[in-house]
Amino acid sequence: MSATASVTARRLAAAALAAGALIGAAALPATAADHARPNQPQVKISDVHYASPSRGDRSYGSNHSLNKEWVEVTNTSRRSVDLNGWTLKNEDGHKFTFRHVRLDGRSTVRIHTGKGHDTRTDLYQDRRNYVWDDRSDTATLRNDRNRFVDDYAWGNHHRNGNGHGNGHGGHH
Repeated sequence: MSATASVTARRLAAAALAAGALIGAAALPATAADHARPNQPQVKISDVHYASPSRGDRSYGSNHSLNKEWVEVTNTSRRSVDLNGWTLKNEDGHKFTFRHVRLDGRSTVRIHTGKGHDTRTDLYQDRRNYVWDDRSDTATLRNDRNRFVDDYAWGNHHRNGNGHGNGHGGHH
């Protein structure tokens, strides 16, 4: 076989393989493309503790009491996720923005309402007032591009998003 015939044969073989790959990819069911890869970061609101003491309770409004109100955010994947710029918001528009937070794989961070010193497992909003309504509210988590990630609702008029719209969010 001549050198030009060999080059032509290789080009034809490469074109046939490329065409076969395209046809094979097109033949995949549409649902295969819709499934997330198993190692894709999966971040969710895993729990909320919204029950605060009544106004008659001596601890009402204290920093200790404010820090008993919290939201847990969990990374269920193996990979760490950079939460910088992500937000956690309630229905009234009170918003907490994550700053310089990396959530390791298979770990949880608890975001408290009151003041405190941030650690790998506990973050503090440094607020002086309660954020989460005891009767009805929704905690919404959005990424740094303001895209919906998850929500956790409780009470009478909760929304059903991708999160936990079952009304069983808090601990009393």
